[in-house]
Amino acid sequence: MGRHPRDLPLADARRIVERAVDKAEQLGLRGGIAIVGASGALITASRLDHGGPGGMARARSKAWIAATQQITSTEHLHRMTTLPAPISAGFVQVSPEAMFPGAGAIPVRDDYGVVVAGVAASGATVSPFLPEGVAPEVVSAAGEPANPEDLLIAYALDLPYVGQHGDDAARWRQRFGDLTVPPEESLGLKPARPATGQHELDWARELCDQVLTEARSRKMQVSVAVVDRGGDPIQQDRMDDAATGGVDIALGVAAAAARFGVASDLLSRWYGDAVTHLNPVTVLGVPGGLPLLAGGRVVGGLGVGGIDPAECAALAKAVAA
Repeated sequence: MGRHPRDLPLADARRIVERAVDKAEQLGLRGGIAIVGASGALITASRLDHGGPGGMARARSKAWIAATQQITSTEHLHRMTTLPAPISAGFVQVSPEAMFPGAGAIPVRDDYGVVVAGVAASGATVSPFLPEGVAPEVVSAAGEPANPEDLLIAYALDLPYVGQHGDDAARWRQRFGDLTVPPEESLGLKPARPATGQHELDWARELCDQVLTEARSRKMQVSVAVVDRGGDPIQQDRMDDAATGGVDIALGVAAAAARFGVASDLLSRWYGDAVTHLNPVTVLGVPGGLPLLAGGRVVGGLGVGGIDPAECAALAKAVAA
């Protein structure tokens, strides 16, 4: 195991998220899936097409809780709602990434049983509520009611379904009444075909993969982010053993480039530090972020962080070109 712990490798984290994306598309869900390492730093995250802003941040917060507290976020939520208010409020104050203590996140353990990450999902339609028009067989696991959000995570980790929200039966009765599904007809954990309808996510992943490939060829360890035109992340990745702070640098410069339509380092020249207080998302005016254009209009931003900003900018430019 070694003396110093390591987070779940990026390749393993990517495989888990890709399985979740496959299942989400099968279920007709839109939202984000995030994996945070036991270090507390994001490893990878993906937002399904039309997932809407905000879901990735909620997923990341829940995953952080599962990874660092080494319990399900459901158990954490129970603790936060039963502890005296000063204690629960104090926890959030010293743990700002735990701002969204929702249920649904699960710790990820290595072969020795050590927690190496946490995984969670959230977003536009990723929730414990049964989607409108969903077939009962789809939200059933082994003949029992199953909510979509927890199905995603169980399927992604190849685990038996265990409801994390505590009200599967009530929501089932509200939607389907006394209907029962035979275990053999339950589709909740049956194999999902590889997702084919995630065109924006595929685009973002390809850009991130190009950055990671170029970084490896230059013997660099970085984090990369692709965001939409509003600065919400579509894809994020941190290379194994890359600086943990690079995750937030990459996201900040990508958001700066996307929201203003210029290279991120221009912001500080134009506006100074004041601009960071004008945005609902954090923007960072240092080199490393470039706007992404399609048909002459800004559709997103690419950001690289974790090493010398000039080298990050060169990496981003090599790929964006």
